[in-house]
Amino acid sequence: MRELVGTCTCCNKDIFCLDGFFNGVITDEKEIYCFDCYKIKEKKGENLQS
Repeated sequence: MRELVGTCTCCNKDIFCLDGFFNGVITDEKEIYCFDCYKIKEKKGENLQS
């Protein structure tokens, strides 16, 4: 089962829940990121999740 949850805050890519597993990252500020954008933000030193 594939259900659209939202779009990435950074690149606007659609993010889905796949068979009950969220295919992205939600920050403490309730922002949604795809895994690729989240990795880039982490490398830049931005702490998205506390």
